[in-house]
Amino acid sequence: MTPIPITIITGFLGSGKTTLILNLIPQLPNTYRLALLKNEFGDVAIDSQLASSAAITGVQELLNGCICCNLVGQLGDALETLRRDVAPDRIVIETSGSAFPATLAMEVNRLGRETGQYVLDGVVVVIDVENWKGYEDTSYTAKMQQKYTDLIVFNKWELVDERMYEDCLDRVGDLELQIANVKSDKGRVDQSLLLGLDSALAKDGDSVHGGYSKDKQPHDHSTDHQNEVEVLSVNLVSEGDTPKSVNLDSLETFLLSAPKDEVYRIKAIVSASHPLASSSGDVDESAGPAGSINTYILNWAFGRWTFTHKTSTLPAPLNVASSTTRSGLSTKHETILRMTIVLARGEATKWKGRIEKGGMIEQEGEGGFLMVDRVI
Repeated sequence: MTPIPITIITGFLGSGKTTLILNLIPQLPNTYRLALLKNEFGDVAIDSQLASSAAITGVQELLNGCICCNLVGQLGDALETLRRDVAPDRIVIETSGSAFPATLAMEVNRLGRETGQYVLDGVVVVIDVENWKGYEDTSYTAKMQQKYTDLIVFNKWELVDERMYEDCLDRVGDLELQIANVKSDKGRVDQSLLLGLDSALAKDGDSVHGGYSKDKQPHDHSTDHQNEVEVLSVNLVSEGDTPKSVNLDSLETFLLSAPKDEVYRIKAIVSASHPLASSSGDVDESAGPAGSINTYILNWAFGRWTFTHKTSTLPAPLNVASSTTRSGLSTKHETILRMTIVLARGEATKWKGRIEKGGMIEQEGEGGFLMVDRVI
């Protein structure tokens, strides 16, 4: 069974975590089942009532305690309830403002190993830039949340002057860590950054590119702050009637070499000739026999990656068609990799050149036609 991806969203009290989640929902397909596990202090869960009215499939609450401390033992039961009752495509865990994400991430990983039902997709920290001064020198938790995260979202930066925002960046820089970061658009961050690729999002081949295309983009990136991230679209096409595989050794080298302060996310659908191992060493054994060509979903996030077997095949990109050989016979063009790479600002040209140079994304054996386009 395909494990359910789990995204942890944490941050200091009042930083805008629930707003971030509510702004994520409209970006998802109508049939997508997103479940929320929310950790509250007190016994009145107002935020959960708000979230449950916004087309979230299911909500579970852990009240009167911290999810990383005295409530950590209840996490497995809460996740199992959501899995059994609503069969979500993804679970988002929103922690209380004081929660320590490292402990929670380790518990999710433990449950994933023991049950095979869950996989940690990423840890996102929301920082309230407007109120950063209020806790930068006093809150150990606020600082430690940043150290154990994959992506930092700077929220409410529009409400302060540039000097205050730069000061916040400097304080994060003092941690001397390579952490991806992005500014929200009034609490909104593109889902391609927040979420990896899962089986539900990959039902439509185009969704591997997160809705991006050259002709139509999800919103106006010419004026949006989100032009601080750049996106590459990669397609690898084979020729001939025999099914082909991606060169898996080269692909693994690429995944290992991608620095997480330059490359934020890699999402792909891949044709492979044998079962693929995730960065943890786990192998999805649900594919066919060795030697047969199977399709996998690749989700790389901040240095970690998973491969999940996918039953359907890849659709061909629109600009590739069948051709005719000199003998007059039609030759089949088959897409064996469709990939989206989300990068930090200023990195797309460099990585486009590296990929086009070869040795990173290529067909097993000779041949293969590689297309690398910058879409943002």
